[in-house]
Amino acid sequence: MHKTIKNIVEMKKKEKITVLTGYDSTMVTLCDQVDVILVGDSAGMVMLGYENTSSVTMEDMIRFTTAAKNAKKNSLIVSDLPINSYKNEKDAITNSLRLIKAGADAVKLEGGREVAGIIKSITESKIPVMGHLGLLPQTAEKYTVQGKTKEDAIQLIEDAKIITESGVFSIVLEMVSSQVAKIITQKVSVPTIGIGSGKDCDGQVLVVHDMLGLFEKLKPKFAKRYLSLSEEIRNAVKSYVEEVKEEKFPAIENEFQMDESEYNKLRKEIV
Repeated sequence: MHKTIKNIVEMKKKEKITVLTGYDSTMVTLCDQVDVILVGDSAGMVMLGYENTSSVTMEDMIRFTTAAKNAKKNSLIVSDLPINSYKNEKDAITNSLRLIKAGADAVKLEGGREVAGIIKSITESKIPVMGHLGLLPQTAEKYTVQGKTKEDAIQLIEDAKIITESGVFSIVLEMVSSQVAKIITQKVSVPTIGIGSGKDCDGQVLVVHDMLGLFEKLKPKFAKRYLSLSEEIRNAVKSYVEEVKEEKFPAIENEFQMDESEYNKLRKEIV
């Protein structure tokens, strides 16, 4: 059954929400059992080789969203609005509509009270919005834990309330201290999705390349590796290279043969 916004909202306090990133049809097909596929701008790093997410464009996000849409059957698709795509209400609505047209069920943007008006304008245009508080990768200079002081915690809690009032249907909490993430989860009516923010959030999200051990540039503390596929892929490539060099591949079972009678006719013709 295809998940809807209503399904996700109703899971709060009842069932943990599972979220993985997805940027291509092959991976989305494999991950379609999760509740939400997040077409994150992290694709810039894990798929396009950028140093951070600040170089990701709307064209990039449209292409990745289309790929996810072409594969998914069950999961809700949420696509990131990349940096500079929601500077004002007009741009925010226009670019959100572009992602929805590409196949997203909802969009995600980063920020608290400073983007409350933007969020409201998008949701009033009948486009669902997922919020994002705590560490904001699009603008962060350093990856540091958020909400470690009383003052920072209060601001995060208030920001969560403000963007909830602006219409978000859920909020990603990235690298927020677990105590503050728990308070926010209790204080807001919409589900919270944690990444490095503890077990008390209503759900969890991971970058699929981190979870599978495919991306080695960064190894975040919060990203549990369920596999080490990079090592397995390297070993497979090594075996392939060796077998080709040693003429072990392709073997007879990998070839296609002419009918013997046709082959004999051919030989007579070319002698």
